[in-house]
Amino acid sequence: MIQFDNVSKQYGDGTKAVDSINLHIKEGEFFVIIGPSGSGKTTVLKMINRLIPLTAGTISINGKRISDYDIHELRWDIGYVLQQIALFPHMTIGENIAIVPELKNWEQGKIKERIDELLEMVGLEPDIYRSRKPHELSGGQQQRVGVTRALAANPPIILMDEPFSALDPISREKLQEDLIHLQKKIKKTIVFVTHDMKEAIKLGDRICVMKDGEIVQIGTPEELLANPENEFVRQFVGEEHGLSIKGFSLQDLILPISETEQYVAVIPASASLEETLSLLAAHDELAVEEGGNIIGMVNRQAVIRELAGSMQKEVRS
Repeated sequence: MIQFDNVSKQYGDGTKAVDSINLHIKEGEFFVIIGPSGSGKTTVLKMINRLIPLTAGTISINGKRISDYDIHELRWDIGYVLQQIALFPHMTIGENIAIVPELKNWEQGKIKERIDELLEMVGLEPDIYRSRKPHELSGGQQQRVGVTRALAANPPIILMDEPFSALDPISREKLQEDLIHLQKKIKKTIVFVTHDMKEAIKLGDRICVMKDGEIVQIGTPEELLANPENEFVRQFVGEEHGLSIKGFSLQDLILPISETEQYVAVIPASASLEETLSLLAAHDELAVEEGGNIIGMVNRQAVIRELAGSMQKEVRS
């Protein structure tokens, strides 16, 4: 879907924001880029829609170089959600959402249907919110509108640059949950930048860890948690971000298993967090065994959600 080949970004003073990275983002993937300040993560994101020009290498979307796309068509086909909510204050919510469909000359009836469909999708009643101005909405509601505006013209790719970091913890957690459920419906290719490992673990299909303009490791949340590439990843993923589930018990996460269900891997109910993550890096789900009997199953989503939730609680306490 999105391919980076030896891509670099160097500024006039010689500073390399991104240094010869190679990266493939799959169609329909929720791909998270994470790293400390100055790691190059936002630069990578903004090069995709040519907000920042690359210095060397090529970026392609579906096999076509982004430099070969008309700049307006490229950006119309890529939704973009910023940390700063950036709704136009003088426009109604409906008018904000309609911007790109109108630029693409959609019929007014189709635009109105799309506005209502998207508002309903993010839990905002169209008859109530369509005609309101941004200042009449809470921060969380405004960011929901920001997401719907990015989706308005049904683009295949959504770029999200720390979209929830300015929100309070409760609104942020709610929007993370909403985004997980929304992605199951829309199945877009989402590239999401964050500095928060809890958020990355909760949302990402795969996570790209960056440092000093280079990619240090790419993997699923399970792979990064169970097998960090080096000490930097280990500290960034674990020690610095509270990686632990105190009193972790696989028993609490067991789901029922049907008699006809086929399973490839088995794990004991007494398994540790590390053992569970290591096996889940290779298998989507595991059968759980206790006393010689299969008592249920556990999947990646259950463990990752429990881990992210536990990390969130530790930060609050």
